[in-house]
Amino acid sequence: MTHRRDFLTATAAATGFLASTSRSHASPQTSVRVGVMGLSRGRSLAVDLAKIENVSVSWVCDVDQTRLSSCHNQLKEMGSEPRTTKDFRDILSDANVDALVCSAPNHWHGPATIMACKAGKHVYVEKPCSHNPREGELMVEAAKKYGRCVQMGTQRRSSASIQQAIRDLHDGKIGDVLSARCYYTNLRPSIGKGTIKEAPNTLQYDLWQGPAPRKPYRDNVVHYNWHWFWHYGGGELANNGVHALDLCRWGLGVDYPQQVISSGGRYWHDDDQETPDTQTACFEFEVGKRITWQANSCNKHGVNPFCEFFGTNGALALESDGAYYRYDRNDKLVDQQAASGAGQSEHLLNFVEAIRRDDPGHLNQPILEGHKSTLLCHLGNIAFRTSGAVQTSSSDGHLLDSQIAQKHWARDYDPAWQADVTEI
Repeated sequence: MTHRRDFLTATAAATGFLASTSRSHASPQTSVRVGVMGLSRGRSLAVDLAKIENVSVSWVCDVDQTRLSSCHNQLKEMGSEPRTTKDFRDILSDANVDALVCSAPNHWHGPATIMACKAGKHVYVEKPCSHNPREGELMVEAAKKYGRCVQMGTQRRSSASIQQAIRDLHDGKIGDVLSARCYYTNLRPSIGKGTIKEAPNTLQYDLWQGPAPRKPYRDNVVHYNWHWFWHYGGGELANNGVHALDLCRWGLGVDYPQQVISSGGRYWHDDDQETPDTQTACFEFEVGKRITWQANSCNKHGVNPFCEFFGTNGALALESDGAYYRYDRNDKLVDQQAASGAGQSEHLLNFVEAIRRDDPGHLNQPILEGHKSTLLCHLGNIAFRTSGAVQTSSSDGHLLDSQIAQKHWARDYDPAWQADVTEI
């Protein structure tokens, strides 16, 4: 494994990096070539990217041969025929590729982004942008050092009606916005009790684990249930909470909290899941504002909109599809806007336009903002896993308790990948 890392490090400046930076003054019609890693969520992204004018999906990558073949065949039917690989480092070593789309599991988001930046690629990374707080900081550092456009896939940042809702909040339509709350419900089944066994021959399990310390294959983890194990995922808070928390943080105009409180548990099923199925988290900010998030993953009854904002002169309710409703102080409806959608195609187009401009400042969700929102998820989970409450620095979100920070701020990596991730 290390030989390819050394190759990428040694040749980035002479291949992918120069190939990308040479396009700094390209016109809006300049072709953009991307490789997509992780073809569950990534399949939808690859299809939407292939629909953008002068965008070529040059590679598709997945460690599961079935998913890889299926996505390749769909793109072929659309008129393109990307190269296929199970190892995303093949994409990084292709000097003709401009960008990597990382939609692999959470434990891959930070490492793949960092490696791609070092190889001179721009990156569209799915939410949450990192598996742990330190990875997020390293991603911000890598994007800045190598001058790459790195966008997190919280696509509602590019939804026209959601952008208008946020403008209404920032323009004082409900006065000074003091608090926000958001919700998530689902009807998730039990994941059961898994069995340790050999991985299917269609799955490259060692590559699936990648930078994570090695664990034996268990039959109730891959493909989706890794979300519910701390080793790979971050539970519902990192899985779906990040979408709404990002909008709440954006609407309130806040960055890092000073205190985070979280409670909940695994109430519904007796199985292997480690993360809570019921959770509430509260984020207090130094400027006198707060955000709360509530999730019920095993009961779909929902009585509240996606996000709600409360101000000195009214309230605003925002739905996940972008529809929103504004109320006065007496809870009388005074304005409403139709949905423009969740913004996936627009978010991808925004990413492509930023690459063509060679301008990270053009991104609707640059990695620093993505890190701030993802950090709320990490801090909520850290509070849940420790004393129930953590104190943090309002300047950077760092934990003020050094013992908790030492245990939860970063993670260990498989030795073969350690330098790839941590050496920027």
